[in-house]
Amino acid sequence: MPQRVFLIISALTGYVFTVPVSAQEVLTWADCLAEAKKNHPDLVSAVESVNQEKAAQEAAASGLFPQTSADLDISRAKTSGTTANSYSYGVSGTQLIFDGMKTFSEIKAASESVAAAEANYRFASTTVRLNLRGAFVNLLKAQELVKVSEEIVKIRRDNLALIRLRYESGLEHRGALLTAEANFAGASFELARAKRNVEFVQRQLTKELGRKEFVPLAVAGDFTARETAVEKPDFDALVRNNPSVLNALARKNAASFGVQSARANFFPTVSGSAGAEKSGATWPPDNDQWNAGVSVSLPLFEGGLKTAQLAQARAAYRQAGADERGARDNAVVGLERTWAALRDALETVDVRRKSLEASEERSRIAQAQYSTGFIAFDDWIIIENTLVEAKKSYLEGQADALLAEAAWVQAKGETLEYAP
Repeated sequence: MPQRVFLIISALTGYVFTVPVSAQEVLTWADCLAEAKKNHPDLVSAVESVNQEKAAQEAAASGLFPQTSADLDISRAKTSGTTANSYSYGVSGTQLIFDGMKTFSEIKAASESVAAAEANYRFASTTVRLNLRGAFVNLLKAQELVKVSEEIVKIRRDNLALIRLRYESGLEHRGALLTAEANFAGASFELARAKRNVEFVQRQLTKELGRKEFVPLAVAGDFTARETAVEKPDFDALVRNNPSVLNALARKNAASFGVQSARANFFPTVSGSAGAEKSGATWPPDNDQWNAGVSVSLPLFEGGLKTAQLAQARAAYRQAGADERGARDNAVVGLERTWAALRDALETVDVRRKSLEASEERSRIAQAQYSTGFIAFDDWIIIENTLVEAKKSYLEGQADALLAEAAWVQAKGETLEYAP
Protein backbone atom coordinates (compact mmCIF):
# COMPACT_ATOMS: atom_id res chain seq x y z
CA MET A 1 0.00 0.00 0.00
CA PRO A 2 2.71 2.58 0.80
CA GLN A 3 4.41 1.68 -2.49
CA ARG A 4 1.14 2.35 -4.35
CA VAL A 5 0.68 5.71 -2.55
CA PHE A 6 4.23 6.65 -3.45
CA LEU A 7 3.68 5.87 -7.13
CA ILE A 8 0.40 7.80 -7.24
CA ILE A 9 1.95 10.86 -5.63
CA SER A 10 4.96 10.64 -7.94
CA ALA A 11 2.67 10.47 -10.97
CA LEU A 12 0.64 13.46 -9.83
CA THR A 13 3.76 15.45 -9.09
CA GLY A 14 5.23 14.57 -12.46
CA TYR A 15 2.02 15.87 -14.05
CA VAL A 16 2.32 19.14 -12.15
CA PHE A 17 5.86 19.55 -13.41
CA THR A 18 5.01 18.81 -17.04
CA VAL A 19 1.85 20.91 -17.47
CA PRO A 20 2.57 23.11 -20.50
CA VAL A 21 2.81 26.80 -19.72
CA SER A 22 1.33 29.20 -22.26
CA ALA A 23 3.45 32.03 -23.58
CA GLN A 24 3.34 34.97 -21.22
CA GLU A 25 4.06 38.64 -21.62
CA VAL A 26 7.07 39.53 -19.49
CA LEU A 27 7.14 43.01 -17.91
CA THR A 28 9.94 44.84 -16.15
CA TRP A 29 9.31 47.35 -13.37
CA ALA A 30 9.94 50.19 -15.83
CA ASP A 31 7.31 48.73 -18.18
CA CYS A 32 4.78 48.65 -15.36
CA LEU A 33 5.48 52.24 -14.35
CA ALA A 34 5.01 53.53 -17.90
CA GLU A 35 1.80 51.60 -18.50
CA ALA A 36 0.15 52.49 -15.20
CA LYS A 37 0.98 56.17 -15.67
CA LYS A 38 -0.87 56.12 -18.99
CA ASN A 39 -3.84 53.87 -18.22
CA HIS A 40 -4.70 53.78 -14.51
CA PRO A 41 -8.25 55.12 -13.96
CA ASP A 42 -7.37 56.82 -10.67
CA LEU A 43 -4.79 58.95 -12.47
CA VAL A 44 -7.20 59.74 -15.30
CA SER A 45 -9.75 60.87 -12.69
CA ALA A 46 -7.16 63.01 -10.89
CA VAL A 47 -6.11 64.67 -14.16
CA GLU A 48 -9.71 65.55 -14.95
CA SER A 49 -10.07 67.02 -11.46
CA VAL A 50 -7.13 69.30 -12.20
CA ASN A 51 -8.74 70.29 -15.50
CA GLN A 52 -11.97 71.16 -13.70
CA GLU A 53 -10.17 73.42 -11.24
CA LYS A 54 -8.28 75.14 -14.04
CA ALA A 55 -11.58 75.80 -15.83
CA ALA A 56 -13.02 77.19 -12.58
CA GLN A 57 -10.01 79.50 -12.29
CA GLU A 58 -10.63 80.81 -15.81
CA ALA A 59 -14.30 81.30 -14.99
CA ALA A 60 -13.37 83.34 -11.92
CA ALA A 61 -10.93 85.44 -13.95
CA SER A 62 -13.60 86.25 -16.54
CA GLY A 63 -15.14 88.74 -14.10
CA LEU A 64 -12.22 91.12 -14.66
CA PHE A 65 -12.95 91.44 -18.38
CA PRO A 66 -15.69 93.46 -20.08
CA GLN A 67 -19.03 91.67 -20.32
CA THR A 68 -20.63 92.48 -23.68
CA SER A 69 -23.81 91.36 -25.41
CA ALA A 70 -25.68 92.03 -28.64
CA ASP A 71 -29.44 92.08 -29.08
CA LEU A 72 -31.84 92.09 -31.99
CA ASP A 73 -35.58 92.68 -31.64
CA ILE A 74 -38.24 92.43 -34.36
CA SER A 75 -41.87 92.79 -33.35
CA ARG A 76 -45.28 93.39 -34.92
CA ALA A 77 -48.23 94.82 -32.98
CA LYS A 78 -51.85 95.47 -33.87
CA THR A 79 -53.89 98.10 -32.04
CA SER A 80 -57.44 99.20 -33.04
CA GLY A 81 -56.99 97.80 -36.52
CA THR A 82 -53.63 99.45 -37.01
CA THR A 83 -50.56 97.26 -37.51
CA ALA A 84 -47.14 98.58 -36.58
CA ASN A 85 -43.69 97.04 -36.97
CA SER A 86 -40.77 97.67 -34.68
CA TYR A 87 -37.10 96.91 -35.29
CA SER A 88 -34.06 97.40 -33.09
CA TYR A 89 -30.53 96.12 -32.65
CA GLY A 90 -27.60 97.13 -30.56
CA VAL A 91 -24.70 96.25 -28.32
CA SER A 92 -24.11 96.85 -24.63
CA GLY A 93 -21.38 96.16 -22.17
CA THR A 94 -20.34 96.47 -18.55
CA GLN A 95 -16.94 96.63 -16.94
CA LEU A 96 -16.20 95.96 -13.29
CA ILE A 97 -14.24 98.87 -11.81
CA PHE A 98 -14.07 98.07 -8.11
CA ASP A 99 -15.53 95.38 -5.85
CA GLY A 100 -13.28 95.53 -2.81
CA MET A 101 -10.85 92.99 -4.38
CA LYS A 102 -13.54 90.30 -4.21
CA THR A 103 -13.02 89.02 -7.75
CA PHE A 104 -9.24 89.13 -7.34
CA SER A 105 -9.51 87.08 -4.13
CA GLU A 106 -11.75 84.55 -5.85
CA ILE A 107 -9.18 84.20 -8.64
CA LYS A 108 -6.40 83.61 -6.12
CA ALA A 109 -8.56 81.09 -4.25
CA ALA A 110 -9.22 79.29 -7.54
CA SER A 111 -5.49 79.25 -8.23
CA GLU A 112 -4.86 77.58 -4.86
CA SER A 113 -7.61 75.08 -5.66
CA VAL A 114 -5.68 74.19 -8.82
CA ALA A 115 -2.57 73.67 -6.69
CA ALA A 116 -4.59 71.47 -4.33
CA ALA A 117 -5.88 69.39 -7.25
CA GLU A 118 -2.34 69.01 -8.60
CA ALA A 119 -1.17 67.87 -5.16
CA ASN A 120 -4.10 65.45 -5.10
CA TYR A 121 -2.92 64.08 -8.46
CA ARG A 122 0.51 63.54 -6.94
CA PHE A 123 -1.09 61.75 -3.99
CA ALA A 124 -3.04 59.53 -6.39
CA SER A 125 0.19 58.82 -8.25
CA THR A 126 1.99 57.83 -5.04
CA THR A 127 -0.89 55.54 -4.09
CA VAL A 128 -0.99 53.95 -7.53
CA ARG A 129 2.77 53.43 -7.36
CA LEU A 130 2.49 51.76 -3.94
CA ASN A 131 -0.28 49.42 -5.10
CA LEU A 132 1.49 48.72 -8.39
CA ARG A 133 4.73 47.91 -6.62
CA GLY A 134 2.87 45.63 -4.24
CA ALA A 135 1.27 43.76 -7.13
CA PHE A 136 4.62 43.53 -8.94
CA VAL A 137 6.38 42.19 -5.84
CA ASN A 138 3.57 39.73 -5.14
CA LEU A 139 3.84 38.29 -8.65
CA LEU A 140 7.63 38.18 -8.40
CA LYS A 141 7.26 36.38 -5.08
CA ALA A 142 4.63 33.99 -6.48
CA GLN A 143 6.91 33.10 -9.39
CA GLU A 144 9.83 32.49 -7.04
CA LEU A 145 7.63 30.53 -4.65
CA VAL A 146 6.90 28.05 -7.45
CA LYS A 147 10.66 27.51 -7.84
CA VAL A 148 11.17 27.18 -4.08
CA SER A 149 8.23 24.76 -3.85
CA GLU A 150 9.78 22.66 -6.60
CA GLU A 151 13.04 22.54 -4.64
CA ILE A 152 11.11 21.48 -1.53
CA VAL A 153 9.29 18.77 -3.47
CA LYS A 154 12.67 17.45 -4.64
CA ILE A 155 13.97 17.46 -1.07
CA ARG A 156 10.88 15.60 0.17
CA ARG A 157 11.04 13.12 -2.74
CA ASP A 158 14.72 12.35 -2.11
CA ASN A 159 14.03 11.97 1.59
CA LEU A 160 11.18 9.58 0.89
CA ALA A 161 13.32 7.50 -1.43
CA LEU A 162 16.07 7.23 1.19
CA ILE A 163 13.66 6.34 3.99
CA ARG A 164 11.90 3.78 1.81
CA LEU A 165 15.20 2.01 1.15
CA ARG A 166 16.01 1.98 4.86
CA TYR A 167 12.49 0.81 5.72
CA GLU A 168 12.63 -2.02 3.21
CA SER A 169 16.03 -2.96 4.62
CA GLY A 170 14.60 -3.06 8.13
CA LEU A 171 16.66 -0.09 9.32
CA GLU A 172 13.72 2.28 9.76
CA HIS A 173 10.27 2.02 11.32
CA ARG A 174 6.93 2.46 9.56
CA GLY A 175 6.20 5.77 11.30
CA ALA A 176 9.21 7.32 9.61
CA LEU A 177 8.01 6.10 6.22
CA LEU A 178 4.49 7.46 6.75
CA THR A 179 5.92 10.79 7.92
CA ALA A 180 8.08 11.03 4.79
CA GLU A 181 5.09 10.22 2.58
CA ALA A 182 3.00 12.88 4.33
CA ASN A 183 5.77 15.45 3.94
CA PHE A 184 6.06 14.65 0.24
CA ALA A 185 2.30 14.92 -0.24
CA GLY A 186 2.25 18.25 1.61
CA ALA A 187 5.08 19.61 -0.53
CA SER A 188 3.28 18.52 -3.70
CA PHE A 189 0.11 20.26 -2.53
CA GLU A 190 2.00 23.48 -1.74
CA LEU A 191 3.54 23.43 -5.20
CA ALA A 192 0.13 23.08 -6.82
CA ARG A 193 -1.25 25.87 -4.62
CA ALA A 194 1.68 28.13 -5.49
CA LYS A 195 0.97 27.67 -9.18
CA ARG A 196 -2.71 28.45 -8.70
CA ASN A 197 -1.80 31.59 -6.77
CA VAL A 198 0.20 32.90 -9.72
CA GLU A 199 -2.95 33.58 -11.74
CA PHE A 200 -4.54 35.51 -8.89
CA VAL A 201 -1.59 37.89 -8.51
CA GLN A 202 -1.44 38.20 -12.30
CA ARG A 203 -4.98 39.57 -12.17
CA GLN A 204 -3.99 41.89 -9.32
CA LEU A 205 -1.15 43.32 -11.41
CA THR A 206 -3.44 43.62 -14.44
CA LYS A 207 -5.79 45.79 -12.37
CA GLU A 208 -3.00 48.05 -11.11
CA LEU A 209 -1.69 48.46 -14.67
CA GLY A 210 -5.09 49.84 -15.65
CA ARG A 211 -5.71 47.16 -18.26
CA LYS A 212 -9.27 46.39 -19.31
CA GLU A 213 -8.65 42.74 -20.21
CA PHE A 214 -6.71 39.99 -18.48
CA VAL A 215 -3.89 38.15 -20.20
CA PRO A 216 -1.33 35.89 -18.51
CA LEU A 217 1.84 37.81 -17.74
CA ALA A 218 5.07 37.49 -15.83
CA VAL A 219 7.50 39.96 -14.32
CA ALA A 220 11.27 40.15 -14.54
CA GLY A 221 13.20 41.47 -11.59
CA ASP A 222 15.08 40.63 -8.42
CA PHE A 223 14.64 41.05 -4.69
CA THR A 224 17.28 43.73 -4.23
CA ALA A 225 16.03 46.80 -2.38
CA ARG A 226 17.47 50.03 -3.80
CA GLU A 227 16.32 52.19 -0.88
CA THR A 228 18.64 51.07 1.90
CA ALA A 229 18.04 54.20 4.06
CA VAL A 230 21.08 53.41 6.21
CA GLU A 231 21.30 56.92 7.64
CA LYS A 232 18.25 58.37 9.35
CA PRO A 233 16.99 61.16 7.05
CA ASP A 234 15.68 64.60 7.93
CA PHE A 235 11.96 63.90 8.18
CA ASP A 236 11.02 67.57 8.53
CA ALA A 237 12.74 68.33 5.22
CA LEU A 238 11.19 65.34 3.45
CA VAL A 239 7.68 66.19 4.60
CA ARG A 240 7.71 69.41 2.60
CA ASN A 241 7.42 67.33 -0.57
CA ASN A 242 4.60 65.15 0.71
CA PRO A 243 1.51 65.57 -1.54
CA SER A 244 -0.89 65.30 1.40
CA VAL A 245 0.85 68.23 3.08
CA LEU A 246 0.96 70.22 -0.18
CA ASN A 247 -2.74 69.57 -0.73
CA ALA A 248 -3.62 70.71 2.80
CA LEU A 249 -1.41 73.80 2.46
CA ALA A 250 -3.07 74.78 -0.82
CA ARG A 251 -6.52 74.38 0.72
CA LYS A 252 -5.45 76.55 3.65
CA ASN A 253 -4.26 79.25 1.26
CA ALA A 254 -7.52 79.02 -0.71
CA ALA A 255 -9.46 79.43 2.54
CA SER A 256 -7.44 82.56 3.39
CA PHE A 257 -8.48 84.11 0.08
CA GLY A 258 -12.02 83.04 0.87
CA VAL A 259 -11.85 85.23 3.97
CA GLN A 260 -10.68 88.17 1.85
CA SER A 261 -13.51 87.55 -0.61
CA ALA A 262 -16.08 87.49 2.20
CA ARG A 263 -14.64 90.69 3.67
CA ALA A 264 -14.92 92.39 0.26
CA ASN A 265 -18.70 91.98 0.43
CA PHE A 266 -18.77 94.96 2.80
CA PHE A 267 -17.33 97.28 0.14
CA PRO A 268 -19.34 98.94 -2.63
CA THR A 269 -19.30 97.52 -6.13
CA VAL A 270 -18.52 100.03 -8.88
CA SER A 271 -19.04 99.20 -12.55
CA GLY A 272 -19.28 101.12 -15.79
CA SER A 273 -21.71 100.48 -18.60
CA ALA A 274 -22.17 101.63 -22.18
CA GLY A 275 -24.41 100.76 -25.10
CA ALA A 276 -25.49 101.77 -28.59
CA GLU A 277 -28.74 100.93 -30.38
CA LYS A 278 -30.63 101.61 -33.58
CA SER A 279 -34.42 101.40 -33.66
CA GLY A 280 -37.28 102.26 -35.96
CA ALA A 281 -40.48 101.16 -37.68
CA THR A 282 -38.70 100.08 -40.88
CA TRP A 283 -35.70 97.92 -41.64
CA PRO A 284 -32.98 98.89 -41.34
CA PRO A 285 -33.82 101.15 -38.41
CA ASP A 286 -32.26 104.59 -38.51
CA ASN A 287 -32.85 106.08 -35.07
CA ASP A 288 -29.59 106.15 -33.11
CA GLN A 289 -29.44 105.74 -29.35
CA TRP A 290 -26.53 105.42 -26.97
CA ASN A 291 -25.87 105.39 -23.26
CA ALA A 292 -22.96 105.37 -20.85
CA GLY A 293 -22.78 105.48 -17.11
CA VAL A 294 -21.30 104.38 -13.83
CA SER A 295 -23.21 102.49 -11.16
CA VAL A 296 -22.42 102.02 -7.49
CA SER A 297 -24.05 99.32 -5.41
CA LEU A 298 -23.80 99.07 -1.63
CA PRO A 299 -26.18 96.80 0.28
CA LEU A 300 -27.29 98.46 3.51
CA PHE A 301 -29.10 95.67 5.33
CA GLU A 302 -29.36 91.94 4.56
CA GLY A 303 -30.24 90.52 7.94
CA GLY A 304 -26.63 89.79 8.89
CA LEU A 305 -25.94 87.68 5.77
CA LYS A 306 -22.51 89.09 5.00
CA THR A 307 -21.44 88.98 8.65
CA ALA A 308 -22.41 85.31 8.78
CA GLN A 309 -20.58 84.62 5.51
CA LEU A 310 -17.43 86.23 6.87
CA ALA A 311 -17.66 84.21 10.10
CA GLN A 312 -18.12 81.06 8.03
CA ALA A 313 -15.07 81.87 5.88
CA ARG A 314 -12.94 82.52 8.95
CA ALA A 315 -14.02 79.22 10.51
CA ALA A 316 -13.18 77.42 7.24
CA TYR A 317 -9.72 79.02 7.30
CA ARG A 318 -9.09 77.92 10.90
CA GLN A 319 -10.27 74.42 10.00
CA ALA A 320 -7.96 74.32 6.98
CA GLY A 321 -5.07 75.45 9.19
CA ALA A 322 -5.75 72.62 11.63
CA ASP A 323 -6.03 70.15 8.73
CA GLU A 324 -2.69 71.34 7.35
CA ARG A 325 -0.99 70.88 10.71
CA GLY A 326 -2.57 67.43 11.11
CA ALA A 327 -1.45 66.39 7.62
CA ARG A 328 2.10 67.50 8.38
CA ASP A 329 2.18 65.64 11.72
CA ASN A 330 0.77 62.49 10.13
CA ALA A 331 3.29 62.66 7.32
CA VAL A 332 6.21 62.96 9.74
CA VAL A 333 4.96 60.01 11.78
CA GLY A 334 4.46 58.01 8.58
CA LEU A 335 8.01 58.74 7.47
CA GLU A 336 9.40 57.66 10.84
CA ARG A 337 7.32 54.49 10.87
CA THR A 338 8.06 53.40 7.30
CA TRP A 339 11.77 54.17 7.63
CA ALA A 340 12.02 52.01 10.76
CA ALA A 341 9.99 49.24 9.06
CA LEU A 342 12.32 49.33 6.06
CA ARG A 343 15.42 49.04 8.22
CA ASP A 344 13.84 46.17 10.17
CA ALA A 345 12.89 44.38 6.96
CA LEU A 346 16.36 44.72 5.41
CA GLU A 347 18.05 43.46 8.57
CA THR A 348 15.56 40.59 8.76
CA VAL A 349 16.57 39.54 5.24
CA ASP A 350 20.22 39.36 6.34
CA VAL A 351 19.32 37.27 9.37
CA ARG A 352 17.17 34.88 7.36
CA ARG A 353 19.81 34.54 4.65
CA LYS A 354 22.33 33.45 7.26
CA SER A 355 19.78 31.05 8.75
CA LEU A 356 19.18 29.55 5.32
CA GLU A 357 22.90 29.09 4.70
CA ALA A 358 23.25 27.40 8.08
CA SER A 359 20.22 25.16 7.43
CA GLU A 360 21.57 24.11 4.03
CA GLU A 361 24.93 23.20 5.55
CA ARG A 362 23.31 21.30 8.43
CA SER A 363 21.11 19.47 5.94
CA ARG A 364 24.10 18.31 3.88
CA ILE A 365 25.85 17.03 6.97
CA ALA A 366 22.72 15.42 8.41
CA GLN A 367 21.93 13.73 5.10
CA ALA A 368 25.26 11.95 5.17
CA GLN A 369 24.95 11.11 8.86
CA TYR A 370 21.47 9.68 8.47
CA SER A 371 22.49 7.61 5.43
CA THR A 372 25.22 5.99 7.49
CA GLY A 373 23.11 5.64 10.62
CA PHE A 374 24.94 8.17 12.80
CA ILE A 375 21.73 10.08 13.66
CA ALA A 376 18.17 8.91 14.18
CA PHE A 377 15.26 9.74 11.91
CA ASP A 378 13.65 12.06 14.45
CA ASP A 379 16.76 14.26 14.63
CA TRP A 380 17.32 14.21 10.87
CA ILE A 381 13.74 15.11 9.93
CA ILE A 382 13.83 18.11 12.28
CA ILE A 383 16.88 19.42 10.39
CA GLU A 384 15.14 18.82 7.04
CA ASN A 385 12.00 20.59 8.22
CA THR A 386 14.12 23.51 9.38
CA LEU A 387 15.67 23.74 5.90
CA VAL A 388 12.25 23.76 4.24
CA GLU A 389 10.98 26.50 6.53
CA ALA A 390 14.18 28.51 6.09
CA LYS A 391 13.74 28.52 2.30
CA LYS A 392 10.19 29.83 2.57
CA SER A 393 11.05 32.27 5.33
CA TYR A 394 13.91 33.78 3.32
CA LEU A 395 11.67 34.35 0.32
CA GLU A 396 9.01 35.88 2.56
CA GLY A 397 11.59 38.20 4.09
CA GLN A 398 12.86 39.32 0.68
CA ALA A 399 9.34 40.17 -0.48
CA ASP A 400 8.56 41.97 2.78
CA ALA A 401 11.66 44.12 2.32
CA LEU A 402 10.52 45.22 -1.15
CA LEU A 403 7.05 46.02 0.17
CA ALA A 404 8.56 48.02 3.04
CA GLU A 405 10.68 49.86 0.49
CA ALA A 406 7.55 50.70 -1.52
CA ALA A 407 5.84 52.07 1.60
CA TRP A 408 8.89 54.21 2.38
CA VAL A 409 8.93 55.59 -1.17
CA GLN A 410 5.27 56.53 -0.88
CA ALA A 411 5.83 58.18 2.52
CA LYS A 412 8.49 60.36 0.85
CA GLY A 413 5.87 61.48 -1.67
CA GLU A 414 7.47 59.90 -4.74
CA THR A 415 5.22 59.40 -7.76
CA LEU A 416 5.22 57.03 -10.73
CA GLU A 417 8.03 59.08 -12.24
CA TYR A 418 10.30 57.71 -9.49
CA ALA A 419 11.81 54.67 -11.17
CA PRO A 420 13.81 52.79 -8.46
